[in-house]
Amino acid sequence: MTPSAASQIVFVDDDPRASALFTRFAETEGLSVQGFQSVRAAQAWLENHAADLIISDLKMPDITGLEFLAWVRERTPATPFVLITGYSTLDDAIEALRRGANDFIKKPYEPAELVRLVRALLKDGQPASTPAFTAAERSMLGQSPAIAGVYRVIDKIADVRINVMIEGESGSGKELAARAIHDRSHFADKPYIVIDCGALTDTLLENELFGHEKGAYTGASSTKPGLLEVASGGTVFLDEIGNISDAMQVKLLRVIQEQQIMRVGGVTPIRIDVRFIVASNRDLAEMVAAGQFRHDLYHRLHVVRLRIPPLRERKEDIPILIDHFIRHFAARYNRPAERFSPACMQRIIAYAWPGNVRELKNMIERAVALSSGPELRLDQEAETTPPWATALVRPMSGAEAIDADFPTLDQLERRYIEKLLKTYDGNREKTAQTLGINKSTLWRKLQSWGGASAADDLLA
Repeated sequence: MTPSAASQIVFVDDDPRASALFTRFAETEGLSVQGFQSVRAAQAWLENHAADLIISDLKMPDITGLEFLAWVRERTPATPFVLITGYSTLDDAIEALRRGANDFIKKPYEPAELVRLVRALLKDGQPASTPAFTAAERSMLGQSPAIAGVYRVIDKIADVRINVMIEGESGSGKELAARAIHDRSHFADKPYIVIDCGALTDTLLENELFGHEKGAYTGASSTKPGLLEVASGGTVFLDEIGNISDAMQVKLLRVIQEQQIMRVGGVTPIRIDVRFIVASNRDLAEMVAAGQFRHDLYHRLHVVRLRIPPLRERKEDIPILIDHFIRHFAARYNRPAERFSPACMQRIIAYAWPGNVRELKNMIERAVALSSGPELRLDQEAETTPPWATALVRPMSGAEAIDADFPTLDQLERRYIEKLLKTYDGNREKTAQTLGINKSTLWRKLQSWGGASAADDLLA
């Protein structure tokens, strides 16, 4: 849409001075503004009129800006929406981007700054200056409304070295989001280093992060820089941060606060300049409340929170992801694979995918590698059917169908994992690999279902 005198802006702020000031300035720029001091008044007007763009304060006395955003998105999904927020509510503003807001502006702001943002949104629906994600980038995560909110947050923080906490289930795409955050930053040419905290003991993790001096311990025959030192100027992605011990949390907190490290066995602090992105498939806020994660470290990392929705909440992304993975693996394995049969697509979309995108990717890699023609099938010959695909292929008996009328997602996940464990004779490593999760995550799930020996019990 090209901005013109006919462009109708709705401005909602309970401070009449803010409304009057923006209205006067916008009208001198050729924009028409309807100002309101409550969301309810704006809603009443919008029931009978159309707006080209809506601006709302986040904190309102009757209905919040987030609630107003949800109301607008139900009625006019394409209407550009901007939130005004204070610094103390920045996390809410980031959440608003994830829910569908086009942008936000922080108080105090200049009317001219807000008008520039309005013009950019009226022109092409995008905030100014950030390049749009390419089709290749979007194919990695999807294009659903839920993922569109993730893209908006990534765009918004592209020009700031700010710590980010990514939450989501195993295999949902947290590492892809972390990589996108780095690649679109203004320091994308600097190092990007991934560290899996769930796969290392405290001693190994400390040595990897901080490095060591020659002679620091038996076998330290030379000085080794730590990964935080190597990554200086860029980004460190700490995956499964919820698994680190309290002692390591204290050390990491100090590094984040002071941006300096000490090598193991060293005496001289080394300055670093690192943006931390952390991820966990556990709810870190709940861990803080339970005393399992330090609140001071949590708040140092929780500057921007980004939630990656599970695949079952965005099934419209499945065909896009399938197309991307088929093309990728067909090229890698030199196969003519192009698509799944319509019947297979129905089963794939109906499936719960407890392992999320990683599980989907593993399934497609296997199907492509075993394919011999352009159309992929799940019900191949018995000797080539992936054992974990049985749930997608075999029709349920009458008794099973009745029992499975309304299972919870937790029940579906447990049934699937139990089946995998039996298929692999209790081998947790193979089970975790098929699920697309790490062994520590599988271990926690088994513990939650009956203790550390749960796998052995399931096989009894």
